[in-house]
Amino acid sequence: MTTVKDPIKRGVFLAAMLFSCFFMPGWAAGWEEVQREAAKITSINARFTQSKHMSILARPLVSQGRFYFQAPDSVRWEYTSPVKSILLMSSGGIKRYTLGSRGLVEDATGSLQSMQVVLREISRWSRGRFTENEHFSATLKGGKEPKIILAPKEKGMAKMISRIVISLSSDRPGVLESVAIFESEGNHTLFAFTDVVINVPLDESLFRKPQ
Repeated sequence: MTTVKDPIKRGVFLAAMLFSCFFMPGWAAGWEEVQREAAKITSINARFTQSKHMSILARPLVSQGRFYFQAPDSVRWEYTSPVKSILLMSSGGIKRYTLGSRGLVEDATGSLQSMQVVLREISRWSRGRFTENEHFSATLKGGKEPKIILAPKEKGMAKMISRIVISLSSDRPGVLESVAIFESEGNHTLFAFTDVVINVPLDESLFRKPQ
C-alpha cells in the first residue's frame, strides 16, 4: 500500500484551492468539452471565503481573501483575514509571505515537496485533465447542480481526504460556485467564490511582489 505523506496532503489541499478558480467552464457534456473550455481561461480575479468545519468546533473557522491567475502558470493566493498571508507562483518560482511585526516577510520554512505537488496538479487541472491524476479518479455529473467529484484511489489518501466536490454554476457559464474538501471524521473545508472576473489582463507585479 502506498503511504501518503503529510506534505503531499498539504499539496493536494492547496492544489484544490487554487484549481477551484482555474477550471471554470459552464456545464460540459463530457471531458473533451471540459478540456476545451478550460483552455479558454487566460486570467482570473475572484474573492473567496474559506470555511473550515470541524466536529469539535461549534462554529466554522472562516478566512477570506482574493485569488489571481494569469496563464500559463502565474498565481497569487492571498488571505486578507483574519491573518494576512500570500502565496506567489511565477515563472516556476514559488514564494510564501506572512504578516508579522516586520510586515510581510518571506517564509523560508515551506515544504518544497508540497509545492511541487501543487504545481503538478495545477498544470493538469487548469487544462481540464482530471483523469490523469494518480491520486484521484474524477466523475462528471450533470443536472440542475453540475459537479465534478474527485475520489481518492489510494487507501492512504482516503484516510485523509474522502472526496473533493467541485460545484459548477448552472446559470452563469464560466463561473464556479464552490469547492468542498471532505476529510476524515466528518470534517470538511468549503471554498465559496464571488465577484469572479475572467480573461481580463492582470498586472505582472501581482505575481512577483507581496504588497
